[in-house]
Amino acid sequence: MKTIAIFASGNGTNAQRIMEYFSRSSQIKISLILSNKNDAYVLERAKNFKVESYVFDKSAFYETNKIIDILSDHNIDLIVLAGFLWLIPISLINKYKDKIINIHPALLPKYGGKGMYGMRVHQAVLEAKEKESGISIHYVNEFYDDGKIVFQSKCKVYPSDSQETLAERIHKLEHKHFAPVIEKLLMGKL
Repeated sequence: MKTIAIFASGNGTNAQRIMEYFSRSSQIKISLILSNKNDAYVLERAKNFKVESYVFDKSAFYETNKIIDILSDHNIDLIVLAGFLWLIPISLINKYKDKIINIHPALLPKYGGKGMYGMRVHQAVLEAKEKESGISIHYVNEFYDDGKIVFQSKCKVYPSDSQETLAERIHKLEHKHFAPVIEKLLMGKL
């Protein structure tokens, strides 16, 4: 059985889709949801799926090995960042080399980096008058949105788009592709 830990900071719609996708799997299990916010709705979603959750602060994340110990205790095979905004510490990256992935709401390498998340990304895409946007699933390294790209999917950007309409199309791509890409990675098919 392959095991996944999901890091999320907010609502957790991607985490929800991933938990739904693997809820009947005999090969892959969501073992843990970790969040840096004790009021993040993703924690409620974890409860609904009977997935253990853990909330941590900056000190535990950056100054101790507590998170690494928790992940080790759960024999985690893959760490999935699903709306998690903190930079991953080098100790965690080294321990889980090429075993941490993130999803970004744009076609990297464009519109990535520190501070580029959520509506800020969509606004930048619209201001640049891009003809397309999409999602990028990538490995995590010590820099924001800089790791090797595993998968991308595109959608059109229309002149009439607002941040919200573009975000809606991007969310559909995330929900469609994230879990299947995770499965392919874990099963050695990607």
